[in-house]
Amino acid sequence: MTARFMIYGATGYTGKLVARTAKALGMQPLLAGRNEARLKSVAGQHGFEYQAFGLDDTAALTSALSQVDAVLHIAGPFAHTSKPMLDACIKTKTHYLDITGEIDVFEACAARDAEAREAGIMVLPGVGFDVVPSDCLAAHMKARMPDAVELTLAIAGLGHMSRGTAKTGVESIGLGTRVRREGEIVSVAKPPRRDFDFGQGPKHGIAIGWGDVSTAYHSTGISNITVFFEASPQLEQMANLGGFKRWLASRAFMQKRLKARIDAQPEGPTDAERRAGNAVLLGEAVNAAGDRVVSKLQTPEGYTLTAMTSLETVRRVLGGQFQPGFQTPSRAYGGDYIAEFDGCTLQDLNN
Repeated sequence: MTARFMIYGATGYTGKLVARTAKALGMQPLLAGRNEARLKSVAGQHGFEYQAFGLDDTAALTSALSQVDAVLHIAGPFAHTSKPMLDACIKTKTHYLDITGEIDVFEACAARDAEAREAGIMVLPGVGFDVVPSDCLAAHMKARMPDAVELTLAIAGLGHMSRGTAKTGVESIGLGTRVRREGEIVSVAKPPRRDFDFGQGPKHGIAIGWGDVSTAYHSTGISNITVFFEASPQLEQMANLGGFKRWLASRAFMQKRLKARIDAQPEGPTDAERRAGNAVLLGEAVNAAGDRVVSKLQTPEGYTLTAMTSLETVRRVLGGQFQPGFQTPSRAYGGDYIAEFDGCTLQDLNN
């Protein structure tokens, strides 16, 4: 029987891009999601099969997963959608892949390592821009400095967000800025700030609770991890929210209002914007003696890279290249995995 996979969430911005890329690569996924009319439209464009069901329909979900060997889960926010999908994957012994960047989702998946091993499946969240490039960069920094006690990652070049990404960000407002300190994930009242040179002179960076606060620790064991984004007006606005405003923005009625504003925005970057875009990631590792190494990774635009890395990961899993249990991208495929993709270059900036 030919190995098959499902794309769940195929009608969103990223789902449609991944489906289109899968067609170009000659892959034949089963498309799935809640909205049958939208699914039929996307599937019809590519000649794919489809099944419509919600994740609360356990019988339909289990039946669909029983027809495939792996699922590429794209329907976020994953804080709501990951658990029912992973529950069903463990039950049906279906490999679980997703494109989350949410710290709590990574930690929840890691906590189910034993269940996944017993089921003989790989649980690999974060197979898109979140967090393949940054996780591979983290592993590279660990290889450069095996005794590192502090890891800093900085990311620039992220342009327009999809509606789904924006909604995930809105849901995390009340969590504050999360970092890892002495092995524990903690929230800090004020986000750390520092400047970074991504290649065009110093740029201001603001710490955010990116997925590597979770995954880089699992990949490297480095106990102090901070992730920065190049500052933007939106990030500055978020960083300057006081405690009361942050609390208020996390209330249900404000969440509804903020998400309604997001729904009025464009679905995501245009093809032209994606082609013109790129991302730059900096990695810095420091040991107890204060020795420091820095490396730079350049990649295609984030959504473009997500389609590339997620489908290549699916291809490897269907081909038998998987390790049962919870994994990170670099643990599954090595720190050099990202360098295999077109447009990705890794450069060490010092010795």
